[in-house]
Amino acid sequence: MDSLLDALKAISEATRLRILALCRTGELSVNELCEILGQSQPRISRHLKLLVDAGVLEKIPEGNSVFHRLSQSMTGGQIARQIVTLLPESDELLLEDQERLAKTKDIRAKNAAQYFKENATQWNKLRALHVDEADVESLVTSLIPPKQAGELLDIGTGTGRMLEIYGPHTLKSEGIDLSRHMLAIARSNLDKAAIQNCRVRQGDMYNLPYKRQSIDTILFHQVLHFADDPSRAVEEASRALRPGGKILIVDFAPHKVESLRSEHAHRRLGFPEKEIKGWLEAAGLKIVSIQHLAGDPLTVSFWLAESP
Repeated sequence: MDSLLDALKAISEATRLRILALCRTGELSVNELCEILGQSQPRISRHLKLLVDAGVLEKIPEGNSVFHRLSQSMTGGQIARQIVTLLPESDELLLEDQERLAKTKDIRAKNAAQYFKENATQWNKLRALHVDEADVESLVTSLIPPKQAGELLDIGTGTGRMLEIYGPHTLKSEGIDLSRHMLAIARSNLDKAAIQNCRVRQGDMYNLPYKRQSIDTILFHQVLHFADDPSRAVEEASRALRPGGKILIVDFAPHKVESLRSEHAHRRLGFPEKEIKGWLEAAGLKIVSIQHLAGDPLTVSFWLAESP
């Protein structure tokens, strides 16, 4: 009863209702909300604190920024979603907020496009080294069909491509990444795809911000070759996996393309089949499948494991 009353009290103010209407379509930073609503940072921050304290919103720190989104909690989050559906679509103030929100998302998209433009040569060189990405994605979704993924976590989400593929079919999907550049791109891509049940946040693969046995499916898609201690990342992921849940690792087989280490910060030049199999088994997981897509010079390997 108390949590219900707290949520209703927090929501019952015009600016806070506007904030909920804006956050229903994705994550927004404090600065973005200030620009859209035309109010000062201290004032918006006070509103946000009330909504967070009442369990209506949740905040996601990311470097010097803090993003906010509708809470995943059973009480505050559900109330917020139900009330947002009751807001009049013809309300002039809300329509103006949505117009400014669209401009904000357009700026995100332009910034993401500029980053890719500046780094396009490197991305294209990497793509040319291994098999077609469509073939990789096809095998990924055959190993873990999207409709069977449940609640999904994409570790090292990068551009959010896995979230785009799985998001429309899962109960809930999240991606974490340390790079704020990549998170900005992922948010822009999710905005374009109009996928609302996916979220991204800054996070550390060695210290996942999730409870024990809370996730159904975990993906490591082309990320472990950047890791200092990939075996520890696998062990930490297994902690968060529900019984019967699955982990899929997609990475390169051993290779000798030294430029990936010197120019693209790859710490490992691929992984032997036996090595990753050993990490998964040491983490208490059962190997379900190991497959390879041969490329020249890079072969992409797939390790699928299940929690007992």
